[in-house]
Amino acid sequence: MESRLAVCTWSLQPEDQNHLLERLEPLECRRVQLALSPLFREPSRWEEVFDLLEKWQIELVSGMMAMVGEDYTSPESIARTGGVRPDATWEANREHAARIAECAADRGIELVTFHAGFLPESAGDPERLVMLRRLAEIADLFATRGIDIALETGQESAATLLAVLDELDRQNVGVNFDPANMILYGTGDPVEALRKLAGNVRQIHLKDAISAPGPGAWGTEVPLGEGEVDWEAFLKEVKGWRRAVNLVVEREAGADRARDIASAISHVTSIWSHGETG
Repeated sequence: MESRLAVCTWSLQPEDQNHLLERLEPLECRRVQLALSPLFREPSRWEEVFDLLEKWQIELVSGMMAMVGEDYTSPESIARTGGVRPDATWEANREHAARIAECAADRGIELVTFHAGFLPESAGDPERLVMLRRLAEIADLFATRGIDIALETGQESAATLLAVLDELDRQNVGVNFDPANMILYGTGDPVEALRKLAGNVRQIHLKDAISAPGPGAWGTEVPLGEGEVDWEAFLKEVKGWRRAVNLVVEREAGADRARDIASAISHVTSIWSHGETG
């Protein structure tokens, strides 16, 4: 399993490229998913990151793109501002996606993940049709450079996401499956959602959460193993696949994320290696 594990660089909250290396050093994992947007928004802090990762023999498994203007203050605010949904940020996001695609191609990154935004459930919804056109445009920007993209799960049900993928009909578009997001947004059981989307999953984020106390509120992200994800059942599904995907540990809350990441690696490795996944 170790050869499939990686860590999300943004989870370590690095101030710059050197700080990232310092925070990676204590971890046993030498593989990362790199946040690519800071390379363009704070270039002076990240201009040598690829050379440093290569020098320290840290494998780059994928990239992550953050859309312009996203506000995660509340479920309502991210529904309004997230992904390709808002008209006000679409032109900036299209330009940013083009720059990310060019960077990924130059650096040999084969997969880039991002949040599409809240996808309306109804196939005939005019807003959904607009989002589909925008996602198709982004997909084609990456496809011309031989790069796959993967949409993060959670902001809609697995059934809605699966229908959108069918409507997009792009071979280079898949899913970055995050079980905790299904809980944080209240959009379905993670294991059931994984089964529905299995054929489209290009990468998995390992993260845990507990449900919100009521509608209109966030769930709570917690250290992996302390939440509602059934990791034995979840990893059993993944282990049964004929193809291997990277399992990338993500932590977006907590006072000691490095410790939580190390604990997450230990927890999932123990389940995987001790045969509890069948």
